[in-house]
Amino acid sequence: MAQGAETGEPGDLDRDYRAAGFDGHLPFGDRPALLIVDLCMAYLDPASPLYVRGEEVLASNVRLIDAARANGVPVIFTQVVYQAGGMDGGLFYRKVPALAAYLKGSPLAAFPPEVAPRDDELVVTKQYASAFFGTSLAATLHAEKIDTLLITGFSTSGCVRATALDALQNGFAPFVVRDACGDRDVRPHEANLFDLQAKYAEVISEDDSLGYVARRKGDH
Repeated sequence: MAQGAETGEPGDLDRDYRAAGFDGHLPFGDRPALLIVDLCMAYLDPASPLYVRGEEVLASNVRLIDAARANGVPVIFTQVVYQAGGMDGGLFYRKVPALAAYLKGSPLAAFPPEVAPRDDELVVTKQYASAFFGTSLAATLHAEKIDTLLITGFSTSGCVRATALDALQNGFAPFVVRDACGDRDVRPHEANLFDLQAKYAEVISEDDSLGYVARRKGDH
């Protein structure tokens, strides 16, 4: 049993991970992009089965998008769309019946008006959790020489986590913005942020993200 596991106290867990070597950090790169994962009405409409009480998350994303656009940092959006019957969703669609919210034409799949993509901003359509799986995202980022991703959206334990992991595995430094992502419950939200910070990403605040974006003005 790992040191600290018997007590289950958060402080002991942090100390145990650091002592075991899970204390590395990734530096910010020189060419970031803001990657907004599945920020859609399915998570914001109380009538939706995917609703997460994400109003504060939406507000954080609005501020980040405004800052990115003002400072020349690319903004990239993902959206989930399934054909009728969900055949293109495979086993993922079967496992999570709530994904029917993303059937083509569903109003729940739409972007909130506050964060509607501009015509010149990339929108990646996906069917699985990661924004990289089955899409051209990695090739596009490499072509644009992007080295860092500020990752936001829904949900922390699902598509945000999967996207952050694949960002790392594709050679992009992932920075998950704590204030700008959310989940159905604080417990999976915090547990997955802890695990991401320990192994796969940097978890940072909105303020740190805004400061980083401001320093990039004129780089793109």
